[in-house]
Amino acid sequence: MVDFAKTTSAARTFVELESAVRKGLGKTGLMRFMELDHGAVICKATGRDTPRMVRLIIGNPLIMQEMAKRVPDAGSYAPVTVLVDERPDGVHISFDRMASLLAPYRNSEALAVARDLDEKVEALCTRRQVELATVAVTECQVWTERYR
Repeated sequence: MVDFAKTTSAARTFVELESAVRKGLGKTGLMRFMELDHGAVICKATGRDTPRMVRLIIGNPLIMQEMAKRVPDAGSYAPVTVLVDERPDGVHISFDRMASLLAPYRNSEALAVARDLDEKVEALCTRRQVELATVAVTECQVWTERYR
């Protein structure tokens, strides 16, 4: 992300910025901005080795700008947070749908972009949930490093 930030900051035009962003996108059209290991914090607090829980911040700055230029508050919701956690009944993947967050603004153009983003995130999560169902969450780190 450091290199990405440098490249996007150095862009002089939107075309250069768009090019830099596209280079950082995966096959899903999304990128991982950050990963937070919530499980490590909880485990240290409890002295146990569970839960295993990772919060991923994923998105696409080009999608965000399409929503935020129509509904500025969209910038407070994007990028999307995805939580991957292991519970007694298996691995769970959860996220808030952008369309639900933007619905109160009643902007059909922003909602169309938000729905498309939701489909990308859902497709990514569905594909990964199938993969994770056969792999222990301890290997989630491998997934988060190469989830594209």
